Amino acid sequence: MMVNGSIGASVAVAGTFSLVRFRSAAGTAREICAVFLAMAVGLACGMGYVAFAAVFAIVLAIVTTAYDRLGFLEVRDGGLEKVLKVTVPEDLDYEGMFDDLFAKYTSKSKLTSIKTSNLGSLNKLHYNVTMKKAGTDKSFIDELRCRNGNLEISLALLADSGEL
Repeated sequence: MMVNGSIGASVAVAGTFSLVRFRSAAGTAREICAVFLAMAVGLACGMGYVAFAAVFAIVLAIVTTAYDRLGFLEVRDGGLEKVLKVTVPEDLDYEGMFDDLFAKYTSKSKLTSIKTSNLGSLNKLHYNVTMKKAGTDKSFIDELRCRNGNLEISLALLADSGEL
């Protein structure tokens, strides 16, 4: 509607949107929606539809605020879904080694990847876990440390795991 049937302007707008989506640093859904909102409002203003842009921005601001107030944009599990990364020596049989601790502290656990490091002398195990209750992270890590020879362990929220 904003490009008034101009095929060249349509292709340019589509290219701009695809560049923003795929060439920008990965962000949350909220951040990407904010970028698209800003581009749509800017395009409407640039085409001379300032009133339409203002109404569009106000309506979407109200909807976003309503979603935020009603809790639609929050993590549903209360932050209990986490990524666990445990480093173990290569000669340690890690299969089943942590099963009793997972049963004690987590409601769900899954080994997602295994990676060797330090020229193969260490294995890095990556698990997706769902903690049974909040506030048990320290005791869980302490018991894991006793099993892995006090090597590196990290426990992070699933959304923040890329930073580890």
